[in-house]
Amino acid sequence: MMWGNWTIVSEFVLVSFSTLSSELQALLFLLFLTIYLITLMGNILIILVTTADSALQSPMYFFLRNLSFLEIGFNLVIVPKMLGTLIIQDTTISFLGCATQMYFFFFFGAAECCLLATMAYDRYVAICDPLRYPIIMGRRSCAQLAAASWFSGFPVATVQTTWIFSFPFCGPNRVNHFFCDSPPVIALVCADTSLFELEALTATVLFILFPFLLILGSYVRILSTIFRMPSAEGKRKAFSTCSSHLLVVSLFYSTAILTYFRPRSNTSPENKKLLSLSYTVVTPMLNPIIYSLRNNEVKAALRRVVRRTLGPQKL
Repeated sequence: MMWGNWTIVSEFVLVSFSTLSSELQALLFLLFLTIYLITLMGNILIILVTTADSALQSPMYFFLRNLSFLEIGFNLVIVPKMLGTLIIQDTTISFLGCATQMYFFFFFGAAECCLLATMAYDRYVAICDPLRYPIIMGRRSCAQLAAASWFSGFPVATVQTTWIFSFPFCGPNRVNHFFCDSPPVIALVCADTSLFELEALTATVLFILFPFLLILGSYVRILSTIFRMPSAEGKRKAFSTCSSHLLVVSLFYSTAILTYFRPRSNTSPENKKLLSLSYTVVTPMLNPIIYSLRNNEVKAALRRVVRRTLGPQKL
């Protein structure tokens, strides 16, 4: 259908991994399905354990529970459709479906960036100002910080998605990606997008780079405080409470920054797909594993939950 000089696009085609052989796509389907199930089970387990166990009611585990909810939402937005493109070759996505997927991708992505910064602030207060920690990180303050992190996703998602899908599209509707991300969709627009790209860069700086700099600043202060501790045991405990979060931040931000801050000429679509897989599929799976294996309190809580669950069956 034509409207003026523009083609009205009613659906898009996700190129995804269609250039690969059918056998390789089947193997990828099994791999990503396994990762998806591990991600869901791992994050649900973290939510259940940190909710049920009385020893895990500190602010750190409250924020970890919020992170698990975000990771589950992030995966639900992207992975099921990607699995469909691999196993049944359902590569089409409606105009509204593409906009919805992009909206929630922006929403969960921005919220996660802000929540990771909030978790770094929590660790900063716990280590650098421990005497005032119960006051600063009280129940109400934690709820407000978590709500602010979640709410931060709304403005960027609303502005970015509404602006992109108000542009005219000229007929080519093949999105060279496995989900509706902003750059490959913008490439199909038949209009001047320079103002939008300036706004998108500003949003990227605010919601990716700025939280990352806050995290970096927090850990500079944290490490400075740890190195001044006289007790080796105190240093070990302080490092152990930060190491899991620091590893999660490194995994998430390294791939996100490489994806959205590299010049377009230096990033092929295939390389961008691989980088996107890292923070949309792999990292959400690793987060509960990292927090479970590197955190003695979580491991102890898991053992208590297992004993309570299996105990009655032994009697």
